[in-house]
Amino acid sequence: MPLHTADLKSRFHALDAFLLGHQNLWRPKPFTHRHLPWEAQHPELSTWLRQRSLEQAEAAHNHPEELDAPAPFNLIAAQSKALSDIDALPRIELDRVSSRMSVDVPGRKWQQIEAFASSLSFQHRPTHWLDWCSGKGHLGRRLAHQGQALTYLEYDPKLVEAGQQLSAKLHITADHVQQDVMAADAQRQLQANHTPIALHACGDLHVRLMQLASDAHCQRMAIAPCCYNRIASDHYQALSTEGQASALELSLDDLGLPLSETVTAGSRVRRQRDTSMARRLAFDLMQRELRGIDDYLPTPSLPSAWLDKPFADYCRDLAELKQLPPPDKQNWTVLETAGWQRLAEVRNLELLRNLYRRPLELWLILDRALYLQQRNYHVRVGTFCDSHLTPRNLLILAERN
Repeated sequence: MPLHTADLKSRFHALDAFLLGHQNLWRPKPFTHRHLPWEAQHPELSTWLRQRSLEQAEAAHNHPEELDAPAPFNLIAAQSKALSDIDALPRIELDRVSSRMSVDVPGRKWQQIEAFASSLSFQHRPTHWLDWCSGKGHLGRRLAHQGQALTYLEYDPKLVEAGQQLSAKLHITADHVQQDVMAADAQRQLQANHTPIALHACGDLHVRLMQLASDAHCQRMAIAPCCYNRIASDHYQALSTEGQASALELSLDDLGLPLSETVTAGSRVRRQRDTSMARRLAFDLMQRELRGIDDYLPTPSLPSAWLDKPFADYCRDLAELKQLPPPDKQNWTVLETAGWQRLAEVRNLELLRNLYRRPLELWLILDRALYLQQRNYHVRVGTFCDSHLTPRNLLILAERN
């Protein structure tokens, strides 16, 4: 069963206790700590993880709960799985649409749209869809084919124009409105008869929708959140009464944890990502020596062209960028090898932290669901597709009481 109004609070409190009680295991990031606080408490697990290869870490990345690792890994994995267990929302039969509808939409994205649309099992059929942060409007276009009205809100004028052209080409009547949804005047765009929909609107954008739509007494809404760390504040500000009462304080780094699960990337992209991380970890070893301080030093995001530089030049240029003393007398081959070894260790140590990805994401989702419940909505939470299609597969359906 998906979670309903009656279950939201009890599941939230169980997740809250789990996350609070295990903070020493999921807060410290292996990438920035050479030694994690929990390793002294669980030396067998630490040694086992550190001895594994990068390929082994990669194979377990999406399903760390299936790993047969030393205690307390299995116990935590079982708790995580039980607390994160959530069923799919009931499906409705969608009307078939012309294949022309999916023109200009990447395959995986169109599958997500189809899955989202077929999970909108409202009691009453919406009469006016409002596609929030709509981009070119693919989601709204898939839904509004039974005579319902359709409004798009989008900030980027180029996307607004592209959406208008697509609607005209496909003979779809829709209002394409250029609107900054974070601006003070965004409220005027929402009416009680609107059904707002948002598929993967980031951080503040989907929170803003919940606030404005509930203020406008919209009869129903459907939101699949994304990028919980894309917020203006430097820490998470809970929405519900339960969230605000929790002792759990979440930084932007913490909010990034649920987003660390990725669907399979191409081998070239993976290699580029791994090389970048291995080089950063090698540089981290070097900078600790150069500064005489055994602490992580944040480095800026670098253009991919930096990976074309010889490794020694990469390190020298990055040291200069961070205004560090020039690195003399380095054995660059040994240092580069150490970077790759550290990457294998980091990725494997992250598997323990990754057991908390879904519990933390569900905590955040339920904070949103409870907020809407407290604003007089009947709320259901469930998945709308398999995680291989998108790990951000949780959907909040709210209908006004």
